[in-house]
Amino acid sequence: MITAEGRMETAMEFNIQRSTFLEGIQKTLGIVERKTTMPILNNALIRTENNRLRIVASDREIGLVADYDADIVAEGEITVSARKLSEMIREIQGDRIHFVTNDNYMVTMTSLKAVYKIPGVPADDYPTVVAEEGMPLAPVKAEVLKQLIRRISFAISGDDMRKNLNGAFFETGRQGDAFTIRMVATDGHRLALADADLGMPGFPSLEKGVIIPRKGLGEIRKLLEDEPGDVSLGLQPGYCVIRTDSTLLKVNLLDADYPDYRRVLPTEPGSVVQFEKDTVLHALRMMNVISSEKYSGVIITLRDNTMILNSTNPDVGEANDEIDVSYQEAELVVGYNVSYLIDAIEVIDTERVVFEIGQGMKPGVIKPLGDDHYLCIVMPLKL
Repeated sequence: MITAEGRMETAMEFNIQRSTFLEGIQKTLGIVERKTTMPILNNALIRTENNRLRIVASDREIGLVADYDADIVAEGEITVSARKLSEMIREIQGDRIHFVTNDNYMVTMTSLKAVYKIPGVPADDYPTVVAEEGMPLAPVKAEVLKQLIRRISFAISGDDMRKNLNGAFFETGRQGDAFTIRMVATDGHRLALADADLGMPGFPSLEKGVIIPRKGLGEIRKLLEDEPGDVSLGLQPGYCVIRTDSTLLKVNLLDADYPDYRRVLPTEPGSVVQFEKDTVLHALRMMNVISSEKYSGVIITLRDNTMILNSTNPDVGEANDEIDVSYQEAELVVGYNVSYLIDAIEVIDTERVVFEIGQGMKPGVIKPLGDDHYLCIVMPLKL
């Protein structure tokens, strides 16, 4: 039924597969706010219309709309605590859930002999998440976006005082007839850059890049997790949209200017060492055991195809290791934050890694051997 104001009444009833309902509610958990001046933002909006169940979540910066098949008995809408609803659905044992509300906004969920009751809140004050009908969208492989996000997200700044670094810089370009997309992230101590060739015309072009906030990027990554094929991407001033077959995610962009990352890309090659990814990762993780918030450095000595690692922490102890690498230049001693090196190397997919170590206090560059689509720049420590 429709109220005089044009909104649907909260009375509603439907039946749905438990796994489907759980999937939809779990998509909202990263969006709903735990600490907010608007308690209703802790809730997910549940609406039934046109024989479909719609689940909506919003924190005013990120909005999610997901549609699912359900057996609709009575249309309506209500908001319910997303976290409690998720916990209840997870613990229910039956395959199907019967969901019904009453005039006092009390929700009753039953499955087999189990019954849950949870108070709801009218949907009148819930933020509207506009589906942006008519917005131009372009297809892009979900795997491409996932790879870009995975390779750069560790370098996003967590310093709220530096708003423009609290997200990933996203830009598009063209190399000949091919279209490319690039993501960049930096916290001032390291910079990760990843790009991909799309090879398709008609992809949204950006006169200048945009900044996708850290939280929004995390929600995009989760949405893409189980997507095997293409998704649709749309970019407009102020926001971006990702659409899958059943879900639309709208993310407000950061209103800030990203620093010119090209200025920090090294123009002169440093001393080059090549090594097996897994061997060096294991050695660095050994060093990391000694690390603490105060002491997090690793000293690397290179000479005659050998890498010697040392980490010393007066409060914890000392770790040493020696591994074979490919290095034939003059002996070199340099220090880095061990966690930064681990982060940069972990996301590389090739077996061998190239590390160009800058002279003096110039940054080092870590990249896959034979792959120009990723690099990470890391500032050294003063010895």
